[in-house]
Parts: sequence; structure tokens; C-alpha cells
Amino acid sequence: MKKLGQHFLVDRRVLGRIGDYASLAEKDRVLEIGPGTGNLTEVLSARAGTVFAIEVDPNLASSLEGRFPNVQVIRGDALRVRLPDYNKIISNLPYQISSKITFRLLERPFDLAVLMYQREFAERMVASSGTKDYGRLTLNVTLRAEAEILERVPRGAFRPMPQVESAIVRLQPRENRIPVDEKVFDDLTRGIFSMRRKKVKTSLAAMKVSSDVLSRIDPDLLERRPQELSLEDVVDLAKAISGM
Repeated sequence: MKKLGQHFLVDRRVLGRIGDYASLAEKDRVLEIGPGTGNLTEVLSARAGTVFAIEVDPNLASSLEGRFPNVQVIRGDALRVRLPDYNKIISNLPYQISSKITFRLLERPFDLAVLMYQREFAERMVASSGTKDYGRLTLNVTLRAEAEILERVPRGAFRPMPQVESAIVRLQPRENRIPVDEKVFDDLTRGIFSMRRKKVKTSLAAMKVSSDVLSRIDPDLLERRPQELSLEDVVDLAKAISGM
């Protein structure tokens, strides 16, 4: 399963705690991505009303079908299949799709997500401004949700054992999304963090932002480097660029 980036969580204590973190009840409809051998699926099935398990590997999907009465197995790639109607997301995500699947999920409404990531990826999600881990991922997640690392998980909790440690992250969508053109925001963060050693004014000039727009931006922001910007600062820059 390494070619699919899948490492199966086998530590029963960690599996149980994931269920606890999600505060599952009969009314919950849970989305699980990459159920694999069904270790986490078993926990979710016992605590939630319905579980939708998306599995790309046909052999694993077959082994899950009919195993739990309230689990619906969806065969296919979680980045492409039509997603069902769920209110919570609980998954040990395949490492290689962490970024793409997270942003796909953040574009849809849900109440709560409890997700397993590589530890380094999780730390970038929750990083503070001014640190080396703070960047485009941090800002794009924070624009859409509140992220919190619940616990770090050692390599020995998985089979096959990964080369890196993991972490469990809770995502709580923002009730009121910040009004900003999200495409402009995404393009802006990509541009300035591709030149993170440069001052913002240099990066914006390289991105062909007009001098007229630059003249309307707080000069203090233009003199900073990307990692020194708060979420609010980047929103202000995006609004200036988009004309909001």
C-alpha cells in the first residue's frame, strides 16, 4: 500500500481516542477517507449512525463491503468522486493527498473534522507567524477553519511503519467566513511565499501588481516579509488587489 501513501493505524488506544475527539453520536454521518483494513472504520461504525468510507484500492474496498451494517463503501479516488452528505470527517488520510483533500473538504460544509496527518504537515497548518513553518498552508487553512493539534502519534502506531511521525488535527470550520476573494487570496499567498525572503513589495511587483494598487496598500505591510504577516494582513492585501 505504500504506492497509495497508506499506513494503517493499528494502535487500539489511538483509534479509541480519535473516536472520543469526534464526540460521535447516532445522529452523525461520518466521512472516512482511506479506510484501508477497516481499523478506524470499526470504531466509527460502533459510535456513529452512518459511515461513508471512500477507498481507492479495489481489494480493500471489497474486504470492507458488507462487514459493517451501517458503513457504505464508496469505491474511487477521494479527490474525484462525488462526496456524500455527511456532517463529520474522521480519517487517517493518505499522506500524499493531504493538501489537496484538505482543501477539497474545506470547500464543503461540515461540523467537525478529526484527521491524521504527517506531523510536519500538521505543524505547518497551525504555525504562528514569524516561524519557519508559517506559510501558505497555514494561511489558507486559517482563512477557512480553526485548526488544533490534539496529539502527536509515534511511527510504531502504524503498519507498515512510516518514516515520519504523525499528528491528529481537529478542524472546526469558521462560522462566518472572512469576506475576501479566495482565488486572489490563494494566488497571493502562493506568490509571496514563493519568495519568502523578499519584502512583500518586491514580491507584489514580481506578480505584476500595478503601482496604483500598491499605492493604496499600507506601506508598513509592503516592507514586511511574508512570514511576518498575520491572516488579517494578507486579507487586507488580497482585498486591495481584488478591489474589494
